[in-house]
Amino acid sequence: MTVALSLVLFSIPILILGGTLSAILYRHDRAARITGCVAGFLGTAVGLSGALLGLIDGVEETVASVWRLPVGTVSVGLDPLTSFFLFCIFLVCGLGVVYAIGYLKHLPGRARVAPALAFFNLLVVSMAVVVLARDAILFLLAWEAMSLSSFFLVTFDASQESTRRAGIFYLIACHVGLVPLVLLFVLLGDPAGSFGFQAIRAATAPGGGLATAAFLLALLGFGIKAGFWPVHVWLPEAHPAAPSHVSAVMSGVMIKLGIYGLLRTLTLLGTPLEWWGFVLIAIGIVSGVGGVLHALAQHDLKRLLAYSSVENIGIIALGMGLGIVGRANGNSTIAFLGFGGALLHVLNHGLFKGLLFQGAGSVMHATGTRDLDSLGGLMKRMPVTGAAFLTGSAAISGLPPLNGFVGELLIYVGAFLGVVELPSASGLWTLAIVPALALIGGLAAACFVKAFGVVFLGEPRTPAAAAAHEVDMSMRIAMVAGAALCIAIGVAPQVALRLIEGPGALLAGSALLPPVVTEVLSAVTRASLALICLVALAASVRFLLLRRREVRRAATWGCGYEAPTPRMQYTSASFADQVLAPAETIFEHHIEAGGLNGYFPRTAHHHERLGDMAADRVMEPAMGLLVSAFGRLGFLQQGGVSRYLVWVLLTVVVLLVWQLGAF
Repeated sequence: MTVALSLVLFSIPILILGGTLSAILYRHDRAARITGCVAGFLGTAVGLSGALLGLIDGVEETVASVWRLPVGTVSVGLDPLTSFFLFCIFLVCGLGVVYAIGYLKHLPGRARVAPALAFFNLLVVSMAVVVLARDAILFLLAWEAMSLSSFFLVTFDASQESTRRAGIFYLIACHVGLVPLVLLFVLLGDPAGSFGFQAIRAATAPGGGLATAAFLLALLGFGIKAGFWPVHVWLPEAHPAAPSHVSAVMSGVMIKLGIYGLLRTLTLLGTPLEWWGFVLIAIGIVSGVGGVLHALAQHDLKRLLAYSSVENIGIIALGMGLGIVGRANGNSTIAFLGFGGALLHVLNHGLFKGLLFQGAGSVMHATGTRDLDSLGGLMKRMPVTGAAFLTGSAAISGLPPLNGFVGELLIYVGAFLGVVELPSASGLWTLAIVPALALIGGLAAACFVKAFGVVFLGEPRTPAAAAAHEVDMSMRIAMVAGAALCIAIGVAPQVALRLIEGPGALLAGSALLPPVVTEVLSAVTRASLALICLVALAASVRFLLLRRREVRRAATWGCGYEAPTPRMQYTSASFADQVLAPAETIFEHHIEAGGLNGYFPRTAHHHERLGDMAADRVMEPAMGLLVSAFGRLGFLQQGGVSRYLVWVLLTVVVLLVWQLGAF
């Protein structure tokens, strides 16, 4: 066994032990918090070092052992794709553990911290095992453990009705998504005679009906976890309900395991069909544009960030679709640019979205609210949090010199090359990526100008915002570290490109970058360093000029108003109104306004809601029917053990008859 795999496997018992000790120390919050966080940090650090070593060395290794249950062998292994996702998991979760040290210290007294720590460590372990698994049985068991542990984290504060509803909604979505995954592995495992990935790969003919059916099942099952539109509806419900360090991990890496599952399935199916890529490009456009439009309309900061995750999953889908189109046409350069851009955006989104959710948690901790219209003026009161949130906002908008720009640049270049080098029909699909990605980027910039401006700029809108204060040191350290990584990848993108060479080559068949990409990235590096030096020089000059002068603070000019108040500031609704107006018909943009009568109106109100068509017209009615159907089976649950034993016996008899009939 290589050192890389040994380190990754060694991290798992550390995390399990830490979670177990935290559970044992249930009644001692401080001891449970210290034990769980220390073990979590050590486990993620060990796992991160193993994943990084596996990426650098390009380790490809599989280790198998026999199960005691009659399901064959359990296999785990490393390859560049696994090492890359393990790197993302342990990095984002490690930052989450550091943040949790201070965040859990100030939880309301109604909740014990031990369950949050135990299930958090279990979530990290289950995510790691999902990407390590080399057989379907272990994969599905780890997938279910990931779903259940994250469910208990989402419902951690179950005292609120909205949290309980979000948890049930999430649990139903997880198990609805599990059904096509079980069918996927049964479909692939039957002709292979094994559930091992290596046997499945050898037995599956590329491009046949079996491969197509498998792709569609994977797209549905893994798409639910990733948050593709229209099966994204659980995401804006569950992410705001979870504790903020959990929201950072769920959005930063957990939903990316849907991306991993889809990519791993592609490696089992051989050369893909071109139309698979067209489907992913279409899903990416709809998810990206729809997600960011819904984010723009939100008044809840964490809900805004949750819808933004749908947008960024759409960007990743665009890259994957481009990669499949390139691979299907035998163009490894376009394939690498597509898959490489998608993988790099997986890492980048994990960093800046984790940072933004941590910033939102800090705002909520300092003010007691995440309602945008109850905030304002926090930059003066929370300068570290504000600077970190600003960094994340610029990064998620795809602006240089930050990491979000680098991944999107690869997809842009691949799309332009597709227009030139691919057949005309394929080139039109890749061309559609360019305006879609530009539109998504522009709307994302508007969205996060709104989020940062309404929360951190202007004057406090409520006494709670006026009394805000900076958060604990550990929370600030986690945010500063995340912001530094966003800047580092943007300033030195060549390092990040080294991380995607192995997995990109595995998916695309080659790791070739056009010279124009390296030239642009080198120019970006030089310009970024020059910009940073210029800003530092300007700050130094300002400091020298003002250090011996009296500096006074006064209100900015109020455009002629004698006594401006915070109520005169832009609200989140008024800021986004003009941007959302063109989408009224498509997204059911509802506005309720009134009270502006006469020269001096005493009351006024303005409320807008952007209806989610997938949730309102499809998923909510479907979930209602599902709950109603299961409610009719309540007669099975009578509380009598003898009745339950009869149902178990009947089930066993039916299964035996079915198996005998198969022979």
